Amino acid sequence: MRQRPKGVSAKENSPSASSGDKGNNTNVVVVAKRSSYVIFALLILAFYGAFAVYHYQFEVLPAPLSLQQVGKRGFSEHEAMKHVEALTQLGPHPVGSDALESALKYVKEVSETIKRTAHREVEVNIDLFHAKSGANNLVGGLFSGKTLVYSDLNHIVLRIMPKYASEAGENAILVSSHIDTVFAAEGAGDCSSCVAVMLELARGVSQWAHGFKNSIIFLFNTGEEEGLNGAHSFITQHPWSDTIRMAIDLEAMGIGGKSGIFQAGPDPWAIENFALVAKYPSAQIVTQDIFSSGAIKSATDFQVYKELAGLSGLDFAYADNTAVYHKKNDKLELLKPGSLQHLGENMLAFLLHAGASSSLPKGKKVESDVEHDKAIYFDILGTYLITIRQSLANILNNSMILQAIMLFATSVFMGGYSAAVSSALSFLGIILMWICSISFSSVVAFILPLISSSPIPYISSPWLVVGLFGAPALLGAFTGQHLGYRVLESYLSRAFVGSKRNLPASLRASVAKLDAERWLFKAGFLQWLVLLIAGNYYKIGSSYLAFHWLVSPAFAYGLLEATLSPARLPKPLKTVTLIISMVLPFLLSSGMVIRLSATIIGTAVRFVRNPGTNPEWMGNIIVAIFIAAVVCLTLVYLLSYIHISGAKLPITIATSSLLLISLAAVYSGVIPPFTEDTARAVNIVHVVDATGTSGEKLEPVSYISLFSTTPGNLVKEAEHIGEGFVCGRDRHVDFVTFSVNYSCWTDKNAKTGWLKSDIPTIVVDKDAKGDSRETQISIEKRVSTRWSLGINTREIEDFQLKDAESSEELIPLGEKSNIDGWHTIQ
Repeated sequence: MRQRPKGVSAKENSPSASSGDKGNNTNVVVVAKRSSYVIFALLILAFYGAFAVYHYQFEVLPAPLSLQQVGKRGFSEHEAMKHVEALTQLGPHPVGSDALESALKYVKEVSETIKRTAHREVEVNIDLFHAKSGANNLVGGLFSGKTLVYSDLNHIVLRIMPKYASEAGENAILVSSHIDTVFAAEGAGDCSSCVAVMLELARGVSQWAHGFKNSIIFLFNTGEEEGLNGAHSFITQHPWSDTIRMAIDLEAMGIGGKSGIFQAGPDPWAIENFALVAKYPSAQIVTQDIFSSGAIKSATDFQVYKELAGLSGLDFAYADNTAVYHKKNDKLELLKPGSLQHLGENMLAFLLHAGASSSLPKGKKVESDVEHDKAIYFDILGTYLITIRQSLANILNNSMILQAIMLFATSVFMGGYSAAVSSALSFLGIILMWICSISFSSVVAFILPLISSSPIPYISSPWLVVGLFGAPALLGAFTGQHLGYRVLESYLSRAFVGSKRNLPASLRASVAKLDAERWLFKAGFLQWLVLLIAGNYYKIGSSYLAFHWLVSPAFAYGLLEATLSPARLPKPLKTVTLIISMVLPFLLSSGMVIRLSATIIGTAVRFVRNPGTNPEWMGNIIVAIFIAAVVCLTLVYLLSYIHISGAKLPITIATSSLLLISLAAVYSGVIPPFTEDTARAVNIVHVVDATGTSGEKLEPVSYISLFSTTPGNLVKEAEHIGEGFVCGRDRHVDFVTFSVNYSCWTDKNAKTGWLKSDIPTIVVDKDAKGDSRETQISIEKRVSTRWSLGINTREIEDFQLKDAESSEELIPLGEKSNIDGWHTIQ
């Protein structure tokens, strides 16, 4: 009898070892070799396939439509763009600015037009709402240890409902976004694009609402950039807030592209019904898990609606060009055609469906109420949105976990001691793969600040990360796994059981190589099994990825490779096994992984919360570890195919060359770290320091301070500006909410533009000492409209804050949250 691995031609077979079996006088041929061309074809297929999925899933946008094409009842991007243009022409419009008043006036005028042109059986109410003073004391995320005090905020509230169904006014769907921008940006993305979509949605809804059972409230708020104060003031002060049953928030952490759902719930009704009607769904629970973990230091109005009002709903965000978020580059020119059409058509379909529904969620919900049955959701290529309940996911996950454990236990039991050791050694290969992959890519993270003018030279060209971190991560992953492979091969060549004990010495090397390859492939199962068990235990929605990365390869291996006979000699793994293993997981995860990578890279421009406190390589380390993790998780099966091929040296040379070319491009400056469209944010602040030193009363000292939340020094920027800036760490500035340890400063022209009488002061009105000490102070804010006060909770047991004019209690006595012993009032 002659054994030859299927799918391996005679030409591919290296000189084979053959021997006559003494007992059976049979010839045995075992080939442990795979074509290097096959390996390179698989790598190219994986690389280009991933980017093809990403392109189709995130970059294919619907064509912008005109008003003539959609009619009165449809959504037109052409009409929405008119609103974006009008708002961005005002320039930055932060709270308190004249430009914001102009923006409010514009939105009100458009709302009046919508009211005039609405369907005759539709009632449109417009409320120019002025919010009185309030205190926003959210406890989660960015707001832990803070109380945000606000006053004099203006919002425009537009309610659309059927005229002859008064009960619709008691059941409302809130659609919300903010008009105000940060000081530096005209806000085309954040969030004029959202406001424009809402205005065009309101126009369309006003032609449909006569058939609704619920009203639609469009909230155009201000104060979001100050700490979600607009949403807070509406929920706590506006009479219509009691009628809201569901909230939808539109946001942006970039500009344009597809607006995807990155938070949903707690009640699954909204996401499940959105999946039924959305034409171009884009939603990933992975982003919700990351966002809720606090890894992304940001917050949206949805937190107010969920945490304070107990509402369920959806949170949308534009996420293209994350690097321009809150920067001067958030401008109209970068808004991709089709971006508004994508969000508008999805939202219009959902609002028409929800507005006519009689089954909106009732009552307040918190996550703990529906945690056992929350929705797990993900889209497939931006075409289909899959939603399943947590209870069903638990059943599927538990079933898969039990089956996988039983299969492994059976495999080890049948193989005996040798199989147990082989399983452990194969998992050692996985551990070495992670260690080497992270180590190799991290070395580059430390090198970049030494050879580049910027520690993060890839911001304007994110694809550069493929060479800088992807190449060493792949090389490290292969190196680590190959070390494990060699250890495993060495053990297997010495440990033969059953029929393998009689194999001639000339065949043992080939058999050991093939057996080691199979064990490494199965070690990939163990990696994803561990992640599935952990994710299922902690009810992490993203566990669906581990499920698919475990099920698909296990199915392919069981169908095409597995055998119940431990006596059979192993064969090379079939190429079709790998292809079947990876098609579905790649389809579900590769596009999303690329999107997450781009988001992480973009956020590096604002990575340093307190300038000068983090080492310059810290941001690179985060990117490097993320890229290494992606390589180890997604390529673990493919890498196991390389060890018996001739592709080892070519892959080493190719990845090393790609890394060196990328480093050379960074060192030479051929690829600039920043461009006109992707600029570094630098803050210029006029500091008037009236604190004095050691309690002495000194005259205020003023200077101009230059600092940045983007890693790297400011020498070039200081030289470009001139004005005699000196850079270093000699002037520590404490802004209460953050501090600056590295900056540039100059005294030139710093004495003008301020008066001593303008400086806010704190006056001690009462200081009584008894069993406990009670101190009453008043703050004279003078001309300031924004101020921060730090309360040392280690020294001060409790405090309250009142409005001096109205005596209204803004912050009551009671337990206060803190961070490092401080509670901040902004």
